[in-house]
Amino acid sequence: MKLSTDSYKGVRDFYPRDKFLHDYIINTWSQVCESFGYESYNASILEPAELYKSKTSDEIVNEQTYTFEDRGGREVTLRPEMTPTVARMIAARQRELSFPLRWYSTPNCFRYERSQRGRLREFWQLNADICGIAHHDADVEVVLLAWKILTAFGATEADFEIRINDRRVFEHIFDEVGIDAGTRKSIMSLLDRRAKIDTFETELASLAGDKAKQLMQLLDTAASNPLLEDLRNRLVALGVTNIIIDTSIVRGFDYYTGMVFEVMDTAKENNRAIAGGGRYDNLLTLFDADPLPTVGFGMGDVTMKDFLEIHGLIPEYTSATDLMLCVLSDDATAFADALALKLRDTDVNVAVNYSYKKAGDQIKVADKKGIPFVICIGSKELEGDTVTIKHLGSGNQKEISTDAIADYIVTHEL
Repeated sequence: MKLSTDSYKGVRDFYPRDKFLHDYIINTWSQVCESFGYESYNASILEPAELYKSKTSDEIVNEQTYTFEDRGGREVTLRPEMTPTVARMIAARQRELSFPLRWYSTPNCFRYERSQRGRLREFWQLNADICGIAHHDADVEVVLLAWKILTAFGATEADFEIRINDRRVFEHIFDEVGIDAGTRKSIMSLLDRRAKIDTFETELASLAGDKAKQLMQLLDTAASNPLLEDLRNRLVALGVTNIIIDTSIVRGFDYYTGMVFEVMDTAKENNRAIAGGGRYDNLLTLFDADPLPTVGFGMGDVTMKDFLEIHGLIPEYTSATDLMLCVLSDDATAFADALALKLRDTDVNVAVNYSYKKAGDQIKVADKKGIPFVICIGSKELEGDTVTIKHLGSGNQKEISTDAIADYIVTHEL
Protein backbone atom coordinates (compact mmCIF):
# COMPACT_ATOMS: atom_id res chain seq x y z
CA MET A 1 0.00 0.00 0.00
CA LYS A 2 1.33 3.43 -0.94
CA LEU A 3 1.62 5.72 2.08
CA SER A 4 0.08 9.17 1.95
CA THR A 5 2.33 12.21 2.15
CA ASP A 6 -0.36 14.15 4.04
CA SER A 7 0.25 14.98 7.68
CA TYR A 8 -2.25 14.02 10.39
CA LYS A 9 -5.32 16.23 10.21
CA GLY A 10 -5.03 19.37 12.30
CA VAL A 11 -1.24 19.39 12.67
CA ARG A 12 1.45 21.09 10.59
CA ASP A 13 4.70 20.30 8.85
CA PHE A 14 7.20 23.11 9.28
CA TYR A 15 9.26 23.52 6.13
CA PRO A 16 12.20 25.94 6.54
CA ARG A 17 10.25 29.12 5.76
CA ASP A 18 7.37 27.99 7.98
CA LYS A 19 9.86 27.17 10.74
CA PHE A 20 11.44 30.61 10.33
CA LEU A 21 8.10 32.29 11.12
CA HIS A 22 7.32 29.85 13.91
CA ASP A 23 10.73 30.47 15.50
CA TYR A 24 10.18 34.22 15.15
CA ILE A 25 6.94 33.96 17.14
CA ILE A 26 8.43 31.70 19.83
CA ASN A 27 11.61 33.79 20.14
CA THR A 28 9.71 37.07 20.40
CA TRP A 29 7.53 35.62 23.16
CA SER A 30 10.62 34.44 25.01
CA GLN A 31 12.56 37.68 24.64
CA VAL A 32 9.73 39.84 25.96
CA CYS A 33 8.98 37.50 28.87
CA GLU A 34 12.62 37.44 29.87
CA SER A 35 12.77 41.24 29.67
CA PHE A 36 10.15 41.20 32.46
CA GLY A 37 12.23 38.77 34.54
CA TYR A 38 10.33 35.58 33.69
CA GLU A 39 12.17 32.24 33.73
CA SER A 40 11.64 29.47 31.19
CA TYR A 41 10.37 26.03 32.25
CA ASN A 42 8.97 22.95 30.53
CA ALA A 43 7.50 19.51 31.24
CA SER A 44 6.53 16.30 29.47
CA ILE A 45 3.74 16.39 26.95
CA LEU A 46 2.16 13.41 28.78
CA GLU A 47 0.19 13.91 31.99
CA PRO A 48 -2.06 11.66 34.09
CA ALA A 49 -5.61 12.03 32.79
CA GLU A 50 -7.00 12.83 36.26
CA LEU A 51 -5.05 16.10 36.27
CA TYR A 52 -7.47 17.52 33.70
CA LYS A 53 -10.59 15.79 34.96
CA SER A 54 -10.22 17.69 38.21
CA LYS A 55 -9.91 21.29 37.00
CA THR A 56 -10.09 21.67 33.21
CA SER A 57 -13.44 22.51 31.59
CA ASP A 58 -15.81 19.60 30.93
CA GLU A 59 -15.87 20.38 27.20
CA ILE A 60 -12.10 19.93 26.90
CA VAL A 61 -11.97 16.79 29.06
CA ASN A 62 -14.96 15.02 27.51
CA GLU A 63 -14.65 16.08 23.87
CA GLN A 64 -11.20 17.44 23.08
CA THR A 65 -8.47 15.52 24.87
CA TYR A 66 -6.25 12.85 23.38
CA THR A 67 -6.54 10.32 26.21
CA PHE A 68 -5.43 6.71 26.08
CA GLU A 69 -4.29 3.82 28.26
CA ASP A 70 -0.57 3.10 28.22
CA ARG A 71 0.93 -0.40 28.35
CA GLY A 72 0.97 -0.27 32.13
CA GLY A 73 -2.78 0.33 32.32
CA ARG A 74 -2.42 4.00 33.26
CA GLU A 75 -4.76 6.58 31.68
CA VAL A 76 -2.69 9.39 30.20
CA THR A 77 -3.46 12.52 28.22
CA LEU A 78 -1.55 14.62 25.72
CA ARG A 79 -1.69 18.00 27.45
CA PRO A 80 -4.47 20.26 26.12
CA GLU A 81 -3.19 23.22 28.18
CA MET A 82 -0.28 24.05 30.49
CA THR A 83 -1.88 25.58 33.58
CA PRO A 84 -2.59 22.30 35.43
CA THR A 85 0.99 21.22 34.71
CA VAL A 86 2.57 24.32 36.16
CA ALA A 87 0.32 23.98 39.20
CA ARG A 88 1.48 20.40 39.66
CA MET A 89 5.14 21.41 39.34
CA ILE A 90 4.86 24.24 41.85
CA ALA A 91 2.89 22.12 44.33
CA ALA A 92 5.59 19.44 44.15
CA ARG A 93 8.30 21.85 45.32
CA GLN A 94 6.36 24.66 46.93
CA ARG A 95 8.51 24.71 50.07
CA GLU A 96 11.75 24.84 48.06
CA LEU A 97 10.83 27.58 45.61
CA SER A 98 11.40 31.30 46.16
CA PHE A 99 8.33 33.47 45.65
CA PRO A 100 7.14 35.37 43.81
CA LEU A 101 7.77 33.16 40.80
CA ARG A 102 7.77 34.53 37.28
CA TRP A 103 7.67 31.54 34.91
CA TYR A 104 6.93 31.15 31.21
CA SER A 105 6.85 28.26 28.74
CA THR A 106 6.12 27.74 25.04
CA PRO A 107 4.89 24.11 24.88
CA ASN A 108 2.99 22.34 22.15
CA CYS A 109 -0.49 21.18 23.18
CA PHE A 110 -3.16 18.94 21.67
CA ARG A 111 -6.93 19.24 21.47
CA TYR A 112 -9.16 17.03 19.37
CA GLU A 113 -11.45 19.59 17.77
CA ARG A 114 -12.57 20.60 14.30
CA SER A 115 -9.74 22.33 12.47
CA GLN A 116 -10.63 25.87 11.41
CA ARG A 117 -9.10 29.29 11.16
CA GLY A 118 -7.23 30.01 14.36
CA ARG A 119 -7.71 26.47 15.73
CA LEU A 120 -5.73 23.34 15.01
CA ARG A 121 -5.37 20.05 16.87
CA GLU A 122 -1.73 20.71 17.67
CA PHE A 123 -0.57 24.18 18.62
CA TRP A 124 2.15 25.96 20.53
CA GLN A 125 1.15 28.32 23.29
CA LEU A 126 2.94 30.90 25.36
CA ASN A 127 2.08 30.53 29.05
CA ALA A 128 3.25 33.24 31.43
CA ASP A 129 2.44 33.25 35.15
CA ILE A 130 3.39 35.25 38.21
CA CYS A 131 2.83 33.35 41.46
CA GLY A 132 2.82 34.64 45.02
CA ILE A 133 1.33 38.14 44.68
CA ALA A 134 -2.28 38.52 45.83
CA HIS A 135 -2.92 42.17 44.98
CA HIS A 136 -3.50 44.13 41.79
CA ASP A 137 0.20 44.63 41.10
CA ALA A 138 0.42 41.16 39.55
CA ASP A 139 -2.76 41.71 37.52
CA VAL A 140 -1.30 44.92 36.13
CA GLU A 141 2.02 43.26 35.26
CA VAL A 142 0.49 40.32 33.42
CA VAL A 143 -1.81 42.49 31.29
CA LEU A 144 1.13 44.84 30.62
CA LEU A 145 3.23 41.85 29.55
CA ALA A 146 0.59 40.74 27.05
CA TRP A 147 0.38 44.30 25.68
CA LYS A 148 4.17 44.51 25.39
CA ILE A 149 4.34 41.25 23.45
CA LEU A 150 1.87 42.50 20.85
CA THR A 151 3.75 45.77 20.41
CA ALA A 152 7.05 43.85 20.15
CA PHE A 153 5.67 42.23 17.00
CA GLY A 154 5.12 45.72 15.58
CA ALA A 155 1.41 46.02 16.38
CA THR A 156 -0.10 49.34 17.36
CA GLU A 157 -2.91 49.84 19.85
CA ALA A 158 -5.29 50.30 16.92
CA ASP A 159 -4.63 46.69 15.92
CA PHE A 160 -5.90 45.14 19.16
CA GLU A 161 -7.75 45.89 22.36
CA ILE A 162 -7.54 44.40 25.84
CA ARG A 163 -10.88 43.60 27.47
CA ILE A 164 -10.89 43.11 31.23
CA ASN A 165 -13.39 41.78 33.73
CA ASP A 166 -13.32 40.28 37.23
CA ARG A 167 -15.00 37.09 38.38
CA ARG A 168 -15.41 38.52 41.88
CA VAL A 169 -17.82 41.04 40.39
CA PHE A 170 -20.01 38.14 39.25
CA GLU A 171 -19.88 36.50 42.66
CA HIS A 172 -21.07 39.71 44.31
CA ILE A 173 -23.92 39.97 41.82
CA PHE A 174 -24.89 36.33 42.28
CA ASP A 175 -24.93 36.87 46.03
CA GLU A 176 -27.13 39.93 45.70
CA VAL A 177 -29.60 38.23 43.35
CA GLY A 178 -29.57 34.96 45.29
CA ILE A 179 -28.25 32.54 42.66
CA ASP A 180 -27.27 29.15 44.12
CA ALA A 181 -23.83 27.63 43.58
CA GLY A 182 -24.94 25.00 41.05
CA THR A 183 -26.76 27.52 38.87
CA ARG A 184 -23.82 29.96 39.00
CA LYS A 185 -21.59 27.58 37.08
CA SER A 186 -24.20 27.13 34.35
CA ILE A 187 -24.78 30.88 34.08
CA MET A 188 -21.03 31.54 33.86
CA SER A 189 -20.77 29.00 31.06
CA LEU A 190 -23.67 30.70 29.29
CA LEU A 191 -22.09 34.13 29.71
CA ASP A 192 -18.89 32.79 28.18
CA ARG A 193 -20.88 31.88 25.04
CA ARG A 194 -22.94 35.06 25.02
CA ALA A 195 -21.40 36.62 21.91
CA LYS A 196 -21.69 33.38 19.93
CA ILE A 197 -25.38 32.55 20.40
CA ASP A 198 -28.70 34.18 19.56
CA THR A 199 -30.66 32.52 22.35
CA PHE A 200 -28.82 34.06 25.29
CA GLU A 201 -31.81 35.75 26.95
CA THR A 202 -34.02 32.66 26.57
CA GLU A 203 -31.36 30.36 28.04
CA LEU A 204 -30.65 32.79 30.89
CA ALA A 205 -34.35 32.91 31.76
CA SER A 206 -34.49 29.11 31.87
CA LEU A 207 -31.56 29.08 34.31
CA ALA A 208 -32.33 32.10 36.49
CA GLY A 209 -36.11 32.22 36.22
CA ASP A 210 -37.66 35.46 37.50
CA LYS A 211 -34.21 36.59 38.68
CA ALA A 212 -32.90 36.89 35.11
CA LYS A 213 -34.01 40.52 34.63
CA GLN A 214 -32.40 41.74 37.86
CA LEU A 215 -29.28 39.73 37.05
CA MET A 216 -28.92 41.38 33.64
CA GLN A 217 -29.43 44.85 35.10
CA LEU A 218 -26.62 44.30 37.60
CA LEU A 219 -24.34 42.81 34.96
CA ASP A 220 -24.89 45.83 32.71
CA THR A 221 -23.82 48.21 35.48
CA ALA A 222 -20.84 46.11 36.61
CA ALA A 223 -18.42 48.00 34.34
CA SER A 224 -18.20 50.80 36.91
CA ASN A 225 -16.93 48.43 39.62
CA PRO A 226 -13.98 49.94 41.57
CA LEU A 227 -11.86 46.79 41.08
CA LEU A 228 -12.01 47.15 37.32
CA GLU A 229 -11.67 50.93 37.29
CA ASP A 230 -8.51 50.75 39.41
CA LEU A 231 -6.95 48.14 37.12
CA ARG A 232 -7.74 50.14 34.01
CA ASN A 233 -6.46 53.40 35.49
CA ARG A 234 -3.14 51.85 36.49
CA LEU A 235 -2.63 50.41 33.04
CA VAL A 236 -3.52 53.69 31.33
CA ALA A 237 -0.94 55.42 33.53
CA LEU A 238 1.65 53.01 32.09
CA GLY A 239 0.70 53.88 28.52
CA VAL A 240 -1.74 51.04 27.85
CA THR A 241 -4.67 53.01 26.51
CA ASN A 242 -6.56 50.32 24.55
CA ILE A 243 -8.13 48.88 27.72
CA ILE A 244 -11.87 48.18 27.75
CA ILE A 245 -13.95 47.00 30.71
CA ASP A 246 -16.17 44.26 29.29
CA THR A 247 -18.42 42.30 31.65
CA SER A 248 -19.11 39.71 28.95
CA ILE A 249 -15.54 38.40 29.31
CA VAL A 250 -15.81 35.30 31.50
CA ARG A 251 -13.13 32.82 30.33
CA GLY A 252 -14.38 29.24 30.23
CA PHE A 253 -12.10 27.59 32.75
CA ASP A 254 -13.49 26.93 36.21
CA TYR A 255 -10.28 27.78 38.04
CA TYR A 256 -10.36 31.58 37.54
CA THR A 257 -11.05 33.45 40.77
CA GLY A 258 -10.50 37.15 40.03
CA MET A 259 -9.44 39.36 37.16
CA VAL A 260 -9.88 37.87 33.67
CA PHE A 261 -8.92 39.41 30.34
CA GLU A 262 -8.76 38.77 26.60
CA VAL A 263 -6.68 40.41 23.89
CA MET A 264 -8.90 40.93 20.84
CA ASP A 265 -7.87 41.52 17.24
CA THR A 266 -9.72 44.61 15.99
CA ALA A 267 -9.52 43.62 12.30
CA LYS A 268 -13.01 42.86 10.98
CA GLU A 269 -11.78 39.78 9.13
CA ASN A 270 -10.18 38.34 12.28
CA ASN A 271 -12.24 39.76 15.14
CA ARG A 272 -11.38 37.16 17.76
CA ALA A 273 -9.35 36.62 20.93
CA ILE A 274 -5.63 36.11 20.35
CA ALA A 275 -4.71 35.81 24.04
CA GLY A 276 -6.45 35.45 27.37
CA GLY A 277 -5.97 34.69 31.02
CA GLY A 278 -6.60 35.91 34.53
CA ARG A 279 -6.18 35.22 38.23
CA TYR A 280 -6.50 31.72 39.68
CA ASP A 281 -5.63 31.64 43.36
CA ASN A 282 -6.90 28.19 44.40
CA LEU A 283 -5.51 25.79 41.82
CA LEU A 284 -2.84 24.31 44.10
CA THR A 285 -5.49 23.11 46.54
CA LEU A 286 -6.07 20.25 44.10
CA PHE A 287 -2.76 18.82 45.35
CA ASP A 288 -3.43 19.47 49.06
CA ALA A 289 -0.88 22.30 48.87
CA ASP A 290 -1.18 25.75 50.38
CA PRO A 291 -3.22 28.16 48.22
CA LEU A 292 -1.01 30.34 46.04
CA PRO A 293 -2.17 33.60 44.43
CA THR A 294 -1.38 33.36 40.71
CA VAL A 295 -2.07 35.39 37.59
CA GLY A 296 -1.27 34.21 34.08
CA PHE A 297 -2.27 34.10 30.44
CA GLY A 298 -1.87 32.07 27.27
CA MET A 299 -1.28 33.10 23.66
CA GLY A 300 -1.38 30.58 20.80
CA ASP A 301 0.94 30.48 17.80
CA VAL A 302 -1.87 29.81 15.31
CA THR A 303 -3.87 32.90 16.24
CA MET A 304 -0.63 34.89 16.51
CA LYS A 305 0.31 33.95 12.94
CA ASP A 306 -3.16 34.97 11.71
CA PHE A 307 -2.83 38.29 13.55
CA LEU A 308 0.56 39.03 11.99
CA GLU A 309 -0.72 38.19 8.50
CA ILE A 310 -3.85 40.32 8.82
CA HIS A 311 -1.85 43.36 9.94
CA GLY A 312 1.05 42.96 7.52
CA LEU A 313 3.56 42.14 10.26
CA ILE A 314 5.07 38.94 8.86
CA PRO A 315 8.87 39.38 8.80
CA GLU A 316 10.77 38.84 5.56
CA TYR A 317 12.41 35.43 5.44
CA THR A 318 16.16 35.41 6.03
CA SER A 319 18.27 32.29 5.82
CA ALA A 320 20.40 31.28 8.77
CA THR A 321 23.14 30.51 6.23
CA ASP A 322 25.35 33.53 5.50
CA LEU A 323 27.33 32.20 2.58
CA MET A 324 27.23 29.47 -0.05
CA LEU A 325 30.48 28.23 -1.58
CA CYS A 326 29.70 27.12 -5.13
CA VAL A 327 32.21 24.40 -6.06
CA LEU A 328 32.71 24.38 -9.82
CA SER A 329 34.85 21.23 -10.14
CA ASP A 330 35.77 18.28 -7.96
CA ASP A 331 39.42 19.36 -7.76
CA ALA A 332 38.22 22.51 -5.89
CA THR A 333 36.39 20.54 -3.20
CA ALA A 334 39.27 20.30 -0.71
CA PHE A 335 39.90 24.05 -0.98
CA ALA A 336 36.21 24.81 -0.44
CA ASP A 337 35.97 22.47 2.56
CA ALA A 338 39.01 24.02 4.23
CA LEU A 339 37.73 27.54 3.61
CA ALA A 340 34.29 26.64 4.98
CA LEU A 341 35.83 25.26 8.19
CA LYS A 342 37.94 28.39 8.61
CA LEU A 343 34.91 30.67 8.17
CA ARG A 344 32.72 28.66 10.53
CA ASP A 345 35.31 29.23 13.24
CA THR A 346 34.65 32.97 12.79
CA ASP A 347 30.87 32.48 13.25
CA VAL A 348 30.01 32.61 9.55
CA ASN A 349 27.37 30.00 8.61
CA VAL A 350 28.57 28.34 5.40
CA ALA A 351 26.95 25.84 3.05
CA VAL A 352 29.05 24.09 0.40
CA ASN A 353 27.34 23.19 -2.87
CA TYR A 354 28.85 19.96 -4.17
CA SER A 355 26.64 19.69 -7.25
CA TYR A 356 29.46 20.92 -9.56
CA LYS A 357 26.85 22.56 -11.76
CA LYS A 358 27.46 25.79 -13.65
CA ALA A 359 28.04 28.86 -11.50
CA GLY A 360 24.76 30.46 -12.59
CA ASP A 361 22.74 27.40 -11.64
CA GLN A 362 24.33 27.22 -8.20
CA ILE A 363 23.81 30.92 -7.60
CA LYS A 364 20.12 30.50 -8.44
CA VAL A 365 19.89 27.81 -5.75
CA ALA A 366 21.47 30.14 -3.18
CA ASP A 367 19.10 32.93 -4.14
CA LYS A 368 16.06 30.66 -3.88
CA LYS A 369 17.17 29.58 -0.41
CA GLY A 370 17.55 33.20 0.70
CA ILE A 371 21.32 32.90 1.25
CA PRO A 372 22.71 36.43 0.93
CA PHE A 373 26.33 35.77 -0.20
CA VAL A 374 28.00 33.41 -2.67
CA ILE A 375 31.59 32.66 -3.61
CA CYS A 376 32.37 30.47 -6.61
CA ILE A 377 35.40 28.20 -6.19
CA GLY A 378 37.14 27.11 -9.40
CA SER A 379 40.65 26.75 -10.81
CA LYS A 380 41.33 30.50 -10.55
CA GLU A 381 40.64 30.54 -6.81
CA LEU A 382 43.00 27.58 -6.28
CA GLU A 383 45.91 29.58 -7.68
CA GLY A 384 45.78 32.44 -5.15
CA ASP A 385 44.40 33.60 -1.81
CA THR A 386 41.66 35.87 -3.19
CA VAL A 387 38.05 35.12 -4.08
CA THR A 388 35.12 37.07 -5.50
CA ILE A 389 32.23 37.43 -3.08
CA LYS A 390 28.81 38.48 -4.35
CA HIS A 391 25.88 39.90 -2.41
CA LEU A 392 22.77 38.57 -4.14
CA GLY A 393 20.38 41.18 -2.82
CA SER A 394 22.23 44.14 -4.33
CA GLY A 395 24.26 42.39 -7.00
CA ASN A 396 27.44 43.97 -5.62
CA GLN A 397 30.58 41.86 -5.79
CA LYS A 398 34.17 42.34 -4.70
CA GLU A 399 37.47 40.53 -4.94
CA ILE A 400 38.92 40.07 -1.44
CA SER A 401 41.38 37.87 0.42
CA THR A 402 40.04 34.80 2.16
CA ASP A 403 41.07 36.35 5.48
CA ALA A 404 38.71 39.31 4.86
CA ILE A 405 35.56 37.34 4.05
CA ALA A 406 34.10 37.26 7.57
CA ASP A 407 34.55 40.99 8.16
CA TYR A 408 33.13 41.79 4.72
CA ILE A 409 29.97 39.80 5.42
CA VAL A 410 29.45 41.48 8.80
CA THR A 411 30.03 45.02 7.55
CA HIS A 412 28.02 44.49 4.35
CA GLU A 413 25.01 43.21 6.31
CA LEU A 414 25.18 46.21 8.64
